[in-house]
Amino acid sequence: MALQFYDTLARKKRVFEPADPSRVTMYVCGPTVYNYTHIGNARSAISFDLLFRVLRHHYGDGAVIYARNFTDIDDKIIKASQESGAPIAEITTKFAEIYRKELRALGALPPTSEPLATAHVQQMIGFIERLVAYGAAYEAQGHVLFAVDQFDKYGALSGVDQDEMIAGARVEVAPYKKNAADFVLWKPSSDEDPGWESPWGRGRPGWHLECSVMIEAGLGETIDIHCGGQDLRFPHHENEIAQSACVHDGAPLARYWMHNGFLRMGDDKMSKSLGNVVLTHELLEQWQGEVIRWALLSAHYRQPLEWTEDLLRQSKTQLDKFYRLLGENDDTSAEPPAKIFASLADDLNTPEAFAALHELRDKASQGGGAGRAAAIAELRAAGRLMGFFNADPAEWFKGDVGDGPTADEIEALMQRRADARAAKDFAASDRIRDDLASKGVIIEDGPDGATWRRR
Repeated sequence: MALQFYDTLARKKRVFEPADPSRVTMYVCGPTVYNYTHIGNARSAISFDLLFRVLRHHYGDGAVIYARNFTDIDDKIIKASQESGAPIAEITTKFAEIYRKELRALGALPPTSEPLATAHVQQMIGFIERLVAYGAAYEAQGHVLFAVDQFDKYGALSGVDQDEMIAGARVEVAPYKKNAADFVLWKPSSDEDPGWESPWGRGRPGWHLECSVMIEAGLGETIDIHCGGQDLRFPHHENEIAQSACVHDGAPLARYWMHNGFLRMGDDKMSKSLGNVVLTHELLEQWQGEVIRWALLSAHYRQPLEWTEDLLRQSKTQLDKFYRLLGENDDTSAEPPAKIFASLADDLNTPEAFAALHELRDKASQGGGAGRAAAIAELRAAGRLMGFFNADPAEWFKGDVGDGPTADEIEALMQRRADARAAKDFAASDRIRDDLASKGVIIEDGPDGATWRRR
């Protein structure tokens, strides 16, 4: 079965043909680690975690090389250090680990590598030197800038017209730029700011440069797939394409470009500048990770996704229905159904894959015997492919969700109820049962004692 993905540069779906099927390379732009990430950042990571899973299933686990970077030097990081008094390394290490923890909770597989910008500064200096020698970069007032006029395909990915961009700009153009669209490759650092020695003085790299260098160092001149959020198409990815092509004699940076759509909060896209962000770590305090993952994948990755509490509640309700069936057996021998993989092979069509999951659940619910067991096993296999059904079904219904009592609070009440029953205080026992029932917690008494689950 052929894979096909929408290529942003080609503006159409293309059959995926890696340069080397035994070494499929993909790169996803990771976070700048100075603060907590929002759920919009998580959408990109989860969308392309699914891509990673699909590629591994198709080509083999060891055949796919997936890099997702950390930007650990940036003006925002420097500002965070100045405001908090904490060393930069302490800030970046802390928030990189928080990001990893969040993605684990959302069911994301670890990438093959997680390159750090600060570990590649010497390669960045060498990369700039090659651009200067090529004639695509120039020094001005301690800065080194890329000259966009030297790359005639600039704007092909995003479709942004340079004249329109400059006319609509609301910021003053630096006087040392030859062209208002030229972008910084190297900037000077003050004595107080972090910096590295270079042929142009002490300074630090520009953000756009970092990914091109980390890709070259870890994956090669041309990779198979470059991924990121739609907001990165311009200027970040446009700039990556230009500088990499000039260094590599016109060789493309990536054979395919994939971008996920925005999350929307009402009429607006989610963004820090609008102040309408929802932080991932706060959501994980209220909802199980699989619920959030289900919600993130419920719409096609390229389409806008309306982020609401209703979406999360609906996702939890749907997952509950699957987990009630999954508790019947733990067979892990099945392969993912061909229909579900075919949906994902067609540009990660998760709405179609979800519909097939529901059909399979209905088949299992209505059937019996070996057919029912086989359908449940196929559900488990589909879950492994898509990153779902990782919890023990018995524990799933005890997960801390929404505004209800936590598992620890419920366990404490269950102990009080057990004590009341042992003392034959059945009125107190009933009050605890009714109180938990009003909060969506069902108690089931059996010969081995009482158990509980959320409704």
